[in-house]
Amino acid sequence: MYLVIRKNSIILTLFICFITVFSIFCINKATLMAKSDNTNWGLSFKKTGETPVGNASPEFLKNYNSYYIGDTNQKNIYLTFDCGYENGYMPKILEILKKHDIKATFFVVGSYIKTNPDLVKQMVADGHIVGNHTMNHPNMSKMSTLDEFKNEIEPVEKLFKECTGQEFKKYYRPPQGIYSTKNLEMAKELGYKTIFWSLAYVDWKQDSQPDTKTALEKIKSRIHNGAIILLHSTSKTNADILDTLITDLKSSGYTFKNLDELPK
Repeated sequence: MYLVIRKNSIILTLFICFITVFSIFCINKATLMAKSDNTNWGLSFKKTGETPVGNASPEFLKNYNSYYIGDTNQKNIYLTFDCGYENGYMPKILEILKKHDIKATFFVVGSYIKTNPDLVKQMVADGHIVGNHTMNHPNMSKMSTLDEFKNEIEPVEKLFKECTGQEFKKYYRPPQGIYSTKNLEMAKELGYKTIFWSLAYVDWKQDSQPDTKTALEKIKSRIHNGAIILLHSTSKTNADILDTLITDLKSSGYTFKNLDELPK
């Protein structure tokens, strides 16, 4: 009788342990999904100089070859630009980057390649990465099938190949940072790394550009190790501050890397 009771007790204990572990797993998974299914990329800066908190963690994003930050133990910076159209500031931006020997990433839409082939060729010649910002800059979270997703991604690859004669490096940035977990899966299936950002500011409004002092203060006050910085190439302010910004960040001990050097 004792052996039977003891055996039943062991079975009951193991069953309780299993239920407990399974419940914890389900709760953690539900919490993670709740965070990751938020379709608007956002950041919370808790303290000056520290890593901002995204609405999906670096660990979760890496499951989908996605990043919003690099190595937080190193004073590295990854400079990226979103290019929706050209209004005359790209030549100055490229000149400053060349002066400082910095390799940035330019996320371009399809129309940018069509209308500015010489600038795209110069990006490549200068050693920069050209990334995919979709053909038409739509809300990509509404793409429910892989074919729909491809229709916004693959035409950019084709235009780039026709323009430069080179294969496209597969870095993708969702327009306006709007995404879904399904988007991340689709991008990964197509061989892309999805790149968000850990530092940005309101620089895209043409009729209300921030003054240079305010822009520099905002960026420098939020800088942190491993920062992926998002700037818009359409911003006059960005073109005006870029030389000073790079000089100041280098003086503070930061090194500029390109996305190929993100930690694996």
